[in-house]
Amino acid sequence: MSSKSYLGAAVAALLSHSFNASAANDADLQAIREQIQQLKQSYEQRITQLEQRLQQAEASGKNAERSAAQAQSQAQAAAPQQAGRPATGSENSFNPAVSLILSGNYGRLKQDPAIPATGFAMDANPGHQQGFNLGESELSISANIDPDYRGVATLALLPAGGMSVENAYVQSSVPGNGFNLRFGRFFSGLGYLNEQHAHAWDFADQPLVYASLWNNQLGEDGIQLKWLAPTNMFAEIGAELGRGRGFPGTDRAKNGNGASMLFAHLGDDIGIEHSWRAGASLHQTRRENARSNSVPDLHNTPGGASNSFSGDSRTAGLDMVWKYSPNGNIRERYVKVQGEYFRRKESGLLAYDIGTPPAAGGPITDSYAVTQSGWYLQSVYQFMPAWRTGLRYDRLDPGIATVGARNTGNVIGDYAFKPSRVTWMADYSPSEFSRLRLQLARDNSRQGRADNQIFLQYIMSLGAHGAHQY
Repeated sequence: MSSKSYLGAAVAALLSHSFNASAANDADLQAIREQIQQLKQSYEQRITQLEQRLQQAEASGKNAERSAAQAQSQAQAAAPQQAGRPATGSENSFNPAVSLILSGNYGRLKQDPAIPATGFAMDANPGHQQGFNLGESELSISANIDPDYRGVATLALLPAGGMSVENAYVQSSVPGNGFNLRFGRFFSGLGYLNEQHAHAWDFADQPLVYASLWNNQLGEDGIQLKWLAPTNMFAEIGAELGRGRGFPGTDRAKNGNGASMLFAHLGDDIGIEHSWRAGASLHQTRRENARSNSVPDLHNTPGGASNSFSGDSRTAGLDMVWKYSPNGNIRERYVKVQGEYFRRKESGLLAYDIGTPPAAGGPITDSYAVTQSGWYLQSVYQFMPAWRTGLRYDRLDPGIATVGARNTGNVIGDYAFKPSRVTWMADYSPSEFSRLRLQLARDNSRQGRADNQIFLQYIMSLGAHGAHQY
């Protein structure tokens, strides 16, 4: 009902009351007229106020519409500038995870750490460093590029200065159905330890078999495809094609791939306290003019000879790990036992060189084939939060080489010695970001050069700290 209707009803009520009164007179009529006038003025004022409020509301609505239109126009104008960005929204929406691993150690060794294990002079072995030295620090950057791709880069800060690229790869699950694609530079999926970065190792160094057969770790430039089976048990298989730059391969400028890898892993939980994983791997590559200086020979050449090998290299490996934690609480206590075995067969041509010029009959090149192997077994026990201790045993077999007739009197085919080492460590981790370690080793990997070794190590992690591999 409108305001004017209310006014009319009020006037009618007053008139009815006045005419029904028995003692009506002019004074009463005048009073009624004054009341009607007051009511009329009051309602006219209210109507005016309501009309003003309505006009204000309508004006505010129009202003809001104009503001919304302006905001939409500005967003549309800015949209082309955002098109080249990996994610929508503000510039802060792209926020990579950054971490820095600081590592250093002190080593006390009796023997020259550059001397390789006996019988493995043709294999790379970086050894250790004596005294105080800055370890290999790592700078890692990772982020999702878009819903389909993720990028990871790990840069190694070398103790002597400079920087090298450990990992720089793109990872994608675009193939779907459990397939995962990785391309770029990465640590190969062989074995158990190879994919782990140095700061995640349970000891200050790699086992002898990794140092001698893989130059500590096999890195590759290429492509990797993994498939995770849709089963309750963990099961994955993978394949790699690479350039072949990582030892034992030779980085060559050629089309196609220089190395290939196949691997498979199985694993499962047994209740809440036990878990295990086992795997197998097969690697193939080629070495071209792989030279090694100071190789012992049958003539006891002062300083050794310089040999060069070209041929095929095939390595098969087995790995396993078992973990136990009471009540499944790994923060309190756990035991981890792991081991790996690798067997490598190489065949090709060996050039024996003692500096004799070609005109005088050197170097002497003939066939060469050898099968070498190595394994380790280690256990780590966390006996209370933050404290662990571990024991490891390494062993190598240099094999008996088949040497061509021209070099049977020059090259040692059977060293009759099997390198070994026993290592004990204890470490303390106040948090998941820091670790202090003491390591003692009895190194008998070089014939006649037994060595008692002591290492002190620190590992500190800054920034993002992702989960380690199983």
